[in-house]
Amino acid sequence: MNPMTQLNDVMQYIEENLCDELDFEKVARIAGCSEYQFRRMFSFLAGMSLNEYIRKRKLSYAATLLQITDEKIINIALKLGYESPDSFGKAFQTLHGMTPSQARKSAVSLKSFPPLTFQLSLKGGNEMDYRIVEKEAFYIMGADGRLPLIYNGPNPHTANVWKKLKQEDLLVLIEYSEQEPKGILNVYANYEDKTVEGTELDLFVGVIMNKPMPERFKSRFATLKVDASAWAIFTTIEKKPFCQDETQNTWARICTEWLPTSGFEMTGGPEMLWYDSYDFSKSDFKTEIWIPVRKSNHTK
Repeated sequence: MNPMTQLNDVMQYIEENLCDELDFEKVARIAGCSEYQFRRMFSFLAGMSLNEYIRKRKLSYAATLLQITDEKIINIALKLGYESPDSFGKAFQTLHGMTPSQARKSAVSLKSFPPLTFQLSLKGGNEMDYRIVEKEAFYIMGADGRLPLIYNGPNPHTANVWKKLKQEDLLVLIEYSEQEPKGILNVYANYEDKTVEGTELDLFVGVIMNKPMPERFKSRFATLKVDASAWAIFTTIEKKPFCQDETQNTWARICTEWLPTSGFEMTGGPEMLWYDSYDFSKSDFKTEIWIPVRKSNHTK
């Protein structure tokens, strides 16, 4: 079955079960990939998270029920999975700008959010430079911080983590860089929800070490253990002025073009971003995106 048919089959399944508890394991089976991978792919393709899409579809359907039936508001709320009329009312007002009771009046303006369908358009066709490598478990040593997820443009909160490292800290870290990719890199881990912009994640700015961080550095640096994995590595070139557009486009293409046809799926582990230089006055930068992957059990 081709990926587009699978995506539209998922949309049909969601529509048919909008008032029921969705089985996301079944969603993954229909999509032919893991739930995690499908959610990530959906967010890039649809421009919103899967949860947001389902919420808007439910509230759009709720508006229809309020206008064409006499069903009690509490029954509609429960039917759509809301725990109380209050939580339903707040969600409804956020989308439609009025309460469910007001929506029952004539000549009111409500928002319609029709079901999504995926249609063929010519994308891809451009080469992606990648390689697969196997790595044993390793450790990250450096600075860390919690920051919001931002998809488009540089994340200004990243600078707050970098500022924790003084010049002498960077020199120490470079000395302890023991594995490829060598040098200082950004490691993104412990996502609250990778598919929702504005949710939080941990950023580690540091180097890869073979062994746990030495005891004498525990008050100075943060550490993160990364499990053994295969890694898909994608090379990009950022052109001046530096804005991360090419890197972010590559991240999107990994989820929407490479993963659906590669036979691999993401493990959900930390992702890494490496630059060949942090001299942002250069005319261009070579970057590498490191994604932990495993062979997919959903390949058809």
